[in-house]
Amino acid sequence: MKPSNTTTLKQLQTAITKNGFTMKQSAATVVGTAVVDSGRAQLKVSGSNEMLDLIPQGQATPIASSLNGKSVLVEGVIPETAKGKSFAIHYRTVTEQP
Repeated sequence: MKPSNTTTLKQLQTAITKNGFTMKQSAATVVGTAVVDSGRAQLKVSGSNEMLDLIPQGQATPIASSLNGKSVLVEGVIPETAKGKSFAIHYRTVTEQP
């Protein structure tokens, strides 16, 4: 999707399911605000305000509480998710944005 697109993953999943298909694992680059609370890291996606769980992939470093409330660019994979479940991004990198 284009950078200014505000469609949520739930909306995308609904449209794909409505047409008889399943949303599969996808590579993603997402900009948003890091939210770290009690050791749980999430990304508040810019434009849609959708919340994605942030899960480190492989050797990725866990999100530091120092990124809480800061704008970040996250690169990773959004796994296939069952309908009605919350979405997550398994990230390779998280980079603070100016």
